[in-house]
Amino acid sequence: MKSPHFQRVLTSLLLLPLLGWAIYSGDPVLSFGITAVAGFGLMEFYAMFWPGKEKLPWKIGAMPLALGMVWAPLSWSGTALVCLALLAVATGFLVTHDRDKYPDAFLDSQILLFGLLYLPFILRLFRTISAPEIALVLLTTFAADTGAYYAGSLLGGPKIWPSVSPKKTWAGSLGGLGASVLVCSAVGLALGTANWTRFVMLGAGLNIVAQLGDFFESAIKRWRGIKDSGKILPGHGGILDRIDSLLFTLPLYCGIAALFPFFA
Repeated sequence: MKSPHFQRVLTSLLLLPLLGWAIYSGDPVLSFGITAVAGFGLMEFYAMFWPGKEKLPWKIGAMPLALGMVWAPLSWSGTALVCLALLAVATGFLVTHDRDKYPDAFLDSQILLFGLLYLPFILRLFRTISAPEIALVLLTTFAADTGAYYAGSLLGGPKIWPSVSPKKTWAGSLGGLGASVLVCSAVGLALGTANWTRFVMLGAGLNIVAQLGDFFESAIKRWRGIKDSGKILPGHGGILDRIDSLLFTLPLYCGIAALFPFFA
């Protein structure tokens, strides 16, 4: 039987060409890729709260909303999309407002809305930035995960937050930080136009939120008593296990880049 580490590396090597093709091709290939990742990730997210066929109407109703979020014209503001999603979810709650029949209806509506904002709404941001920016965000985020994994495995040491993620160490955290800064600076110097010091600070900032994203999903899984979000990616677990950091780094990059452009 192949080791989890071997499976992890093999899965990454198989997915990287597809990822590169989607970035190089742009729309509509990129949007189809975003749709696939958002759809599988959303199913995993809802399955953590509603396993099996539980709350199936809520899950089915979320899919067209997710599709609309990804494919809505870029001229639509994010505020408009959030408001429309909120109105749709509020309508769902209204339909199931009978407390005797649906005692958890309002909680379910919150889970539904959070999933939509956490996955398709955030991943849609890839459509708003250029190919070099996508490459920078992805490579810096992957560097954070990879650097932390190998530094933590090799050096071990004190844990950061064992009640949330018992395997993560301070050595791994620092290793991921160094890898993120190095990769972000290298991509920035090769493709960007901003001063190198901005890319160093950007790499550090992206790494910090990448770790928060990892901890966030770990906290949800521990709260729900789940080891992995899914099994679709051998060696990694589920889609969410692979993109949890990215769901934090992408919006941070877009926010910072709106104030301090890194690419011409």
